[in-house]
Amino acid sequence: MKNTPFTENHIALGAKMAEFAGYNMPISYTGINDEHAAVRNNVGIFDVSHMGEFILKGADALDLIQRVTSNDASKLTAGKAQYSCFPNDAGGIVDDLIVYCVEENKVYMLVVNASNIEKDWNWVCKHNTKNVEMHNISDRTCLLAIQGPNATKLLQALTEMDIMNLKYYTFVKGTFAGVENVLVSATGYTGAGGVEIYFEDSNNAANIIWDKMMELGIKPIGLAARDTLRLEMGYCLYGNDIDDTTSPLEGGLGWITKFTKDFTAKEILEKQKAAGIQRKLVGFEMIDRGIPRHDYLIKDAAGNLIGKVTSGTQAPSLAKAIGLGYVAIEHTAIDSEIFIEIRNNLIKAKVVKVPFA
Repeated sequence: MKNTPFTENHIALGAKMAEFAGYNMPISYTGINDEHAAVRNNVGIFDVSHMGEFILKGADALDLIQRVTSNDASKLTAGKAQYSCFPNDAGGIVDDLIVYCVEENKVYMLVVNASNIEKDWNWVCKHNTKNVEMHNISDRTCLLAIQGPNATKLLQALTEMDIMNLKYYTFVKGTFAGVENVLVSATGYTGAGGVEIYFEDSNNAANIIWDKMMELGIKPIGLAARDTLRLEMGYCLYGNDIDDTTSPLEGGLGWITKFTKDFTAKEILEKQKAAGIQRKLVGFEMIDRGIPRHDYLIKDAAGNLIGKVTSGTQAPSLAKAIGLGYVAIEHTAIDSEIFIEIRNNLIKAKVVKVPFA
């Protein structure tokens, strides 16, 4: 297992550790509900340094990004970021990612999922027919997500960059907590506000910044609460809710699929859109008692198989069980009654709008 620069800090703080995407990661510290509430109502810090970062440079960098991603990166100007995905040759999803425009038409950063770093790197390299300069900086990049409604208020004292007024999906670069060349981005995976900060693990930067976070009294949060927070917002988790077999249209990502440009599997997805999808990722909440889990079957009232759960939990902020799942299109209307098969029993649920929170 790999460690992040913060692994020893997590262990010293008594975190429950486990393997995730090949890394020794903190799953929880004081408990999921406590950590979840801290982020929703105040502020918390996540170590997400296991994520992958690629730098693409040169005159053809944008062209490469346009060909391998579904969203329209030509709309990005310096200091702006964009959620996107890599469609595969069959119309499925290689990964979802964030594209950062560091220098318009010249320098971009792609942030990808930890479990897909090698797969994504190979995918972009395969399509790099114009010798765009590429650097995989994943192993030397630290990433901390400071999330919650009070995050930027607390962090502003550590920098002269104006982070309190950062608009969603924009970023700035500068000195933070005395560390130079830190990228502060108004992004995150919780729906609670806050920022993510990227910096190189050099000159003791990781310890300096982590110690400052602890001095401010920011509560460390594990990956378990990160999952409940993202699920309340209806955010997709790669490997659960989207993967190589699900199309962006089925996964509710039509809004990041722009047919105004050429990209991998464009024709397949155009045909799918014209014909109409046969299944769709929906949010649902349990009516009867029971917690849905990944791969539980979804059935209709007659017991016919109509889909499968991709993510599910007891939502700490909502005091109810919720989930995401792919369901046959005729059962996807809001308030449609569906049944989750839990230990051979059909437990009633209904389709609802996301975000749940």
